Formats: sequence, structure tokens, C-alpha cells
Amino acid sequence: MLVVAAVGGNALLQRGQPLTAETQRANVQTAAAALAQIVRAGHQLIVTHGNGPQVGLLALQGAAYKPDEAYPLDVLGAETEGMIGYLIEQELENMLGHEYSVATLLTQVVVDPQDPAFRTPTKFVGPIYSQTEAETRAKSAGWAIAQDGDHWRRVVPSPKPVEIPDMRVLRLLLDQGVIVICAGGGGIPVIRRPDGSMIGVEAVIDKDASSALLAADISADALLLLTDVEAVYSDFGSDEAAPIAHLSPDQGRALVMPKGSMGPKLSAACGFADLGGFAGIGRLSDTMAILDGTAGTRISQENRD
Repeated sequence: MLVVAAVGGNALLQRGQPLTAETQRANVQTAAAALAQIVRAGHQLIVTHGNGPQVGLLALQGAAYKPDEAYPLDVLGAETEGMIGYLIEQELENMLGHEYSVATLLTQVVVDPQDPAFRTPTKFVGPIYSQTEAETRAKSAGWAIAQDGDHWRRVVPSPKPVEIPDMRVLRLLLDQGVIVICAGGGGIPVIRRPDGSMIGVEAVIDKDASSALLAADISADALLLLTDVEAVYSDFGSDEAAPIAHLSPDQGRALVMPKGSMGPKLSAACGFADLGGFAGIGRLSDTMAILDGTAGTRISQENRD
């Protein structure tokens, strides 16, 4: 099978952990051990990953500069794709005994400049501020800001991915049997200008949405959305909450899920399953069991009523 495995940002840098290279490498080693099992089982693998904590770290570092000297989000996205891709690439090679070729592809993802998300930024990025400081920074840097708990933070658009222009390169690598790490953090957000050229934009694309688009474009057999949660739960947040083993796409869309966590995963999984493949959502540590259908939540047309 051709498998797209999307590793969540929290699996690479868990909440509360120090933002150090050593911590991230240790977590990537754990992820690589799980991903290597897919390859050892005879499947072809593409890896995508989150980058939320890492983009936040770079944004925090950028806050030490003058507002007009800070790098834009598309550049920060490219930096994190390279950093995380390097770690996954190296640890996968080590885990597989250097028997397989592994490559990281910095991946541009086209978004629609007319996407409503650009008018209503909702994605929190970077450090927290007091309201006064946030308003000062917003005025000088042209940011949109919003309240996040007791603090204030910058918010940026999160438009839908519509095209992956680097698919030709990706297919060339796949044809040669290369394990590809790509579309990190949802990919580098770009728009097409009237003359056909592309340029980056200030946005953050949902990683799971880009992973589903990628999986559809290459006709993958399976899309695994790997996180730190056992499965999709019914009655989420209540005393009756219970893991769901199987869902049809329509059943999945009927569930009410948190917008910032399981919601995007379930939406991406249902969209991919509509096309005939199957998606699995569950813990990174259960990767092979999710692929085999014995753990996590499987979303497929086979589960239609």
C-alpha cells in the first residue's frame, strides 16, 4: 500500500516540554520507530508533520528584532519544514539501517487569495502578550490579534489548500522508491499572481487538510493521522465518552468535534475516505495497529450503513 502518515506537532514537541533540539530529536526518534514499521511491513511511505510549536518558537525569536525585520510566516514555515524534515529524515535512515533512500521536500501549497480565512484570521501563532503590548505590536507590525485565555496573541489566516505544485517532483521521488517527507506544517503557503508566478503569504495551512489533499493527488491507499489521542470519541467531553472504532464519512461529518484539535483531523479523514481510500486516526504508538484496523478510528466507505 501507499501510505501517507501525518505526524502531529504535539507528537514531536509535547506540551510543557522544553523547546530544545535534544527534546525534539528524542521525540522524533520515537516517531521514526513507529514510521519505520510501515516500511518494514512492505508499504511505501510518505510522511507529513505538524510544526505549530516550532513556528511559535521562531516567531518568539523573531520578536527580538524590529517589526520590519521579522521574517514572514511563509519563510518561517520553510525553515521549520527543513528543520523537522532533517530530524525525521536522519532518524528514519538510522532506524532503517540506511537500507532505504529518504528525502525531505520543501513543499509549496497554493491557497486562494479570496479565501474567507484571509478576512477572518483565527490561527494563533507566536508568544503571548498583555493586551497593551499586543495592541502596540499589532499597530506597528500590521498584525491581527485576539484574546487567548488571559493573554493576547497574534492570529493569522488559515486558508484551505487547493493545489500542491511540487507534485511532479514528489512523483519522481516515489517512482524511485524514495521515502518522502513533505508538506510539513501544511506546506509553505503561496498564491499565484496574475502572471502565473507564485509568492508566499502570511498564513498557516492546516496540516491535516494538506495531508488529505496530498494523499488524494497521489491516489494513496491510506491516510494515517497520528496524534496523542487514542481515537475519535463519541459524546466527547462527557462522562459517556467512548472511542469509535469505525465510521463512514457521513457519520464522521455528523459528529461535533473541537475545531482546534480533532475537528480538522476528522474533516480531512472524511474527505479522503470519500474518494475510496481509508483514513485512520489514533496514537502514534499504535501506528501499525491503526493501519491494520485494530486500533484507533477507521473512516472508510466500507462503513456506510
